[in-house]
Amino acid sequence: MSDRPDFTIEIHQNPYLPVGGTRVHAVARVAAEGGPAASAARSASAAEVIIVDTSASMVGERLVAAKRAAKGAVDALREDVDFAVVSGAHEAEMVYPRDPLLARATDERKADATAAISKLSASGGTRIGRWLTLADTLFSGYQHAIRHTVLLTDGQNEHESAEELDAVLARCAGRFVCDCRGVGADWEPAELRRVATALLGGFGMVADPADLAADFAGMIENAMGKAVADVALRVWTPHGAELHFVKQVYPTRRDLSAAGDADGDPPPDGPATRDYPTGLWGVERRDYHLCVSVPAGRPDQNMLAARVSLVLPGGDVPEDEPLAVGNVVARWTDDSAQSTRRHPAVEHYSKQGELADSVQNWRAAYEGGDEGAAAEELRRARELAEQTGSRMISRRLDRLMDPVTGAVLPKKDVDTADVKGLDTESSESAEPPATIPLPPGEGEDGA
Repeated sequence: MSDRPDFTIEIHQNPYLPVGGTRVHAVARVAAEGGPAASAARSASAAEVIIVDTSASMVGERLVAAKRAAKGAVDALREDVDFAVVSGAHEAEMVYPRDPLLARATDERKADATAAISKLSASGGTRIGRWLTLADTLFSGYQHAIRHTVLLTDGQNEHESAEELDAVLARCAGRFVCDCRGVGADWEPAELRRVATALLGGFGMVADPADLAADFAGMIENAMGKAVADVALRVWTPHGAELHFVKQVYPTRRDLSAAGDADGDPPPDGPATRDYPTGLWGVERRDYHLCVSVPAGRPDQNMLAARVSLVLPGGDVPEDEPLAVGNVVARWTDDSAQSTRRHPAVEHYSKQGELADSVQNWRAAYEGGDEGAAAEELRRARELAEQTGSRMISRRLDRLMDPVTGAVLPKKDVDTADVKGLDTESSESAEPPATIPLPPGEGEDGA
């Protein structure tokens, strides 16, 4: 029996296009459930690297909390997992074991790792690329395992250029998943977002160092629940079609478009197949928004606009036997009532994207001193947060606005953690309604 959960793909879309229309939007809902997934976490081999920022800015309460969090993360490891703890500053150094390799998480070795963590001290600068490079080295020989890293930092990546970090991320992409956490108010969300996006992990803020231990333990427990690694979302498009983007839109927003790996070198207007890495899977659900252009059709003409499937490239399932398949279709009609309706799922996630953009625009205007533009973007974000049910963002926005006038509060009255928190939380997606109504005439897979 396979250790994998059972995968399904549902396509949610309004397939109807006006005569002459060419652009098709769809949400591919991927679910992993049932099957042997409940026991898979025990049978799937796993490797874990815990990276703790020990640069000079971590001195004091943050380092104490980081040590406590790292110890909790070690304690949460299953006994059949291989692990390592890394100290990150200007260079990356092994904390446990001392040699650059992974150790089995037996009770004795976990106790030794906890003792080694207790001796950590803080000094030096921050070079995240060096930390990730060491993690990549440690994962050598674990190509078919669940490979996961947690990374904690409290500062900006000041001792490494953006180009250097990008080069490291390009080398590490697809080799392991990295969840990132920023603690305090000095780190830059854009940097951790880059790392998490490239390495298919999540990122977030822990404003209070006292909350680090619970957060770290939660990330480890979530990783221990994964059952399969290296799943790819494969998108096939026909002759004459153009794939504009593929974005993960739930539970976190992540643009996968640039990560698409084309099969060979297809002609510009010919059929094409591209694989988009999705990382680790347990029992869970994710939604992906696709946009594809097709040649214009005649009334009542039907066309397969894209085929979406899940595959394990290089895995134990032949690539011509996908784990799940869904079809995106196009139908042309002269009935404007059918062609002008946007599917609720597409509408919901499109507004979520607008919300994230509005938050980014607000922060740029706010920190640049353009009070008028900042106020406009914040009001727009508040409206979109209400429309999409993004309650966490709504609450965060309320703390940045005067409750009576609705004006943006002056910087002196704003907690920096709320600014960073809003930026971070805009990458999370609110779930659309549990039951998504379908436009008239639409059934499963857009049929």
